[in-house]
Amino acid sequence: MATKRPTRGGKPPKPRKKKKRKMRLSLRQNKIKKTDSYTDSLGWSQSEAGRVLEDAPKVAEPETLVVQCEMCGSRLKIPKPKKQRYTVTCTYSECGHTMKFD
Repeated sequence: MATKRPTRGGKPPKPRKKKKRKMRLSLRQNKIKKTDSYTDSLGWSQSEAGRVLEDAPKVAEPETLVVQCEMCGSRLKIPKPKKQRYTVTCTYSECGHTMKFD
C-alpha cells in the first residue's frame, strides 16, 4: 500500500486545485482584406447536380371510360381507347351486345 501524506497540524490535506487552461479564441485575421471576395459556397449546395427532394411520383392509373350498354343498361368500365373508332362488347353473360363507336 502507498503511504499517506503527512497531515499539517492535525488538519486533513487540502485537495489540489486544477489549473485552468487559458484558451485563446480569436480568428487568425481580424480584418477582411478588400481584395478578398466572399462567395456563399458553404452549406447547402446551390448547384442542380444534387438530388432534389420532391413529392413521390403518383402511379399513373390508366384512364377509364364508363359506357352504358344499349341493350341491358349495365355500366362498363373500359380503358380509354387509343383509336377514334372502337367497339365494346357487353360483359354481361346474357347480353353480349356489341356497340360500335365512331
